[in-house]
Amino acid sequence: MHTNSQPELFIEGESVRISPELLGKYNQPAPRYTSYPTAPEWDDSFGEAELREAFQQANGRRTPAPVSLYFHIPFCESLCLYCGCNVVINKKHEGAVSYLEHLKREIEWVGAEVSSDRSVEQIHWGGGTPTYLSPDQIETTFEQIESRFSISKTAEIGVEVDPRVTTTDHLRTMRRLGFNRISMGIQDFDPLVQKTVNRVQSFEDTRALLGFSRGLGFESINVDLIYGLPHQTSDSFSGTLDKIIDVEPDRVAVFSYAHVPWMKKQQGSFAKHLPDGAEKFRIFSRAIEKLTAAGYRYIGMDHFARPDDEICRAQDERTLHRNFQGYTTRRGCELYGIGVSSISGLDDVYAQNWRDLPGYYGAIDSGRWPTMRGVRVSAEDKLRRSVINRILCHCVVVKSEVEEEFGVEFDEFFAPELHRLTEMERDGLVNLEKDRIDVAGLGRIFIRNVAMAFDAYVAQPRGERTRKFSTTL
Repeated sequence: MHTNSQPELFIEGESVRISPELLGKYNQPAPRYTSYPTAPEWDDSFGEAELREAFQQANGRRTPAPVSLYFHIPFCESLCLYCGCNVVINKKHEGAVSYLEHLKREIEWVGAEVSSDRSVEQIHWGGGTPTYLSPDQIETTFEQIESRFSISKTAEIGVEVDPRVTTTDHLRTMRRLGFNRISMGIQDFDPLVQKTVNRVQSFEDTRALLGFSRGLGFESINVDLIYGLPHQTSDSFSGTLDKIIDVEPDRVAVFSYAHVPWMKKQQGSFAKHLPDGAEKFRIFSRAIEKLTAAGYRYIGMDHFARPDDEICRAQDERTLHRNFQGYTTRRGCELYGIGVSSISGLDDVYAQNWRDLPGYYGAIDSGRWPTMRGVRVSAEDKLRRSVINRILCHCVVVKSEVEEEFGVEFDEFFAPELHRLTEMERDGLVNLEKDRIDVAGLGRIFIRNVAMAFDAYVAQPRGERTRKFSTTL
């Protein structure tokens, strides 16, 4: 497992090295597990009637869950060539007017289905570029949300911003409305990387916007980086990391670039310039080294946070959760997605809106909810989802806790899964104890592989469907 060419890492005090053979073995396609069952298992026969029934059932539970709201603003002024998100490129902002009219109708419909005594504990605006909207449009849309939902005074209200198009007026407006968290897209400050992926963004402008946000009193500011982009090396990315450490964000997400040219054709334009697997691992290793040395804690997968951040406390207390916005401390919320391509995640179902504007507009214009597909979650799905969530969020599975919650004998029910994990234990990813499963330091990097051992769907015959996920690194 040891190799002289790979520097030694320390994760949670544990020494970690990896050989090229082991890297090739585990750097395989795997889900990110923002849901379980994952999206390839969803069915387009699931539509409006099924979703509205699920909404009514959620209201009728003995103790209805609190609410999380997600709003998708798909527009961007230009295309970042690495992007795998659902975006609409339009320099003419007039196109947002029609979208916001349709969004308002969906807000009204969903708001009417959510009981007013259920508090909204989390709101997130994503995209695309939410600050593609003008400050006035942001304010009007937020007022529509406030009129339809019961927003908690302590709600976490976050927004993704692109420093290239976000103005100080945007930030003042959002802070006044109650937004308290900002996620800034950066990806990389290296000029060659930026030019190649068509996202030129200066460090000076980004630092100024981050400082202005901090001055307005945003409670949490996090930044997003991507490793594995064309022309990146561990040395070049080190410079970006130094700049990030200098501005001291509260959280840092270091996402693995997902190369899926069969889905996003523009990615093929720079395929020959991508770092190989070994170099990509060195890039991420450098991120772990520098960020942890600067005082950040490695949560797992791709997230880092300051030790006093609530996400670290939630991991220690095993209350951290994962949904379509990634890691969240608001455990127990049911997610209602609004806007094109948005996803709802309730206890019993997942559902997604139409992913293109014509489909989204067409459904709403005809008086139908824009539900494109979904899936009902079985009792076994819930059991496996819970185990997968414990792996991804807590890096430990205490067997007795699962047994008590779901009424199963863990070792008996998961005998095949535990057998698969024995090989991962030999490779240094997990430690299998009589009463628990602990994710080791190397396993935190390949945590999607560990979680995948409990996925009952990935081992099933694919038939005519294909499951195409990004690689774990």
